[in-house]
Amino acid sequence: MGMPEPWEWGEAQWRARVERVRAGRALRPAGWPSDARCAVALSFDSDHEATELRAGGGSIGRLAQGQYSSRRGVPRILDILERRGVPATFYVPAVVALLHPDEQRRLAAAGHEIGIHGWIHERTSPLPVQIERDLQLRSADTLHQVTGVRPVGIRTPSWDFSEHTLAITRDMGLEYDSSLMADDDCYELLLDGQPTGVIELPVEWIRDDAVYFATHHATGARPHLSPGDVYDIFRREFDAAWDEGGIFQLTLHPHHIGHRSRVWILDELIAHAQARGRVWFATHADVVQYARAHAM
Repeated sequence: MGMPEPWEWGEAQWRARVERVRAGRALRPAGWPSDARCAVALSFDSDHEATELRAGGGSIGRLAQGQYSSRRGVPRILDILERRGVPATFYVPAVVALLHPDEQRRLAAAGHEIGIHGWIHERTSPLPVQIERDLQLRSADTLHQVTGVRPVGIRTPSWDFSEHTLAITRDMGLEYDSSLMADDDCYELLLDGQPTGVIELPVEWIRDDAVYFATHHATGARPHLSPGDVYDIFRREFDAAWDEGGIFQLTLHPHHIGHRSRVWILDELIAHAQARGRVWFATHADVVQYARAHAM
């Protein structure tokens, strides 16, 4: 007999599945540094060539798109961040760090955070736990060797979070994860109902450029929203976060946002936030550390 289907599970089985990784205590501060009303945490997933390498590396065209991400996308992003005086977090697969070490050193030297983003942008959930642990440890070691800075946070590739990921993250002593979606604010992660000390800075597909700009090479599906429409969504998300006194977290990809017709979204969004005022721009690590220390 095969494994029972989900509709055949008993209550203990489906409860155990739900409770494996859960949101625990909320970590919303009463306020942010320097009397800021809102924390802005910008992030960039520097996937570059890794997503095609994960699939076997057979497409020269997709590898070239990955190289564009490094050659044009990241420099444009860095120019905007430097001009606006804004820090950010870059999540970098270890293979990308080895392919583009000078890029990562430039990021670190500019004060940006670099976080773990898998070894080769692998799918995490199908992996045996021993392999997942080895890849996560090797990724942390590689980023440390390339940049001289030990990463304190992780974002799983494609936000693919296995039943073992949290235990591995906790055992590595990482401070936070940024792959899950149970809240708008930071929260502590529970493993089988027990606090882990690992903080989640949640993401959301609404605040991710990939869902609006990705082109599916096999089906020919194309983006269905204009850059102006995407900017409007992001701006409304920021305005609502400001009104609530919370966090505006954004996930962007250099191979999407870094093109000439799109990169203005980043610049305009930062300008809008700065014009509204009382905004604290910070890395994901800084937001997590502050939320942990000042939660109500």
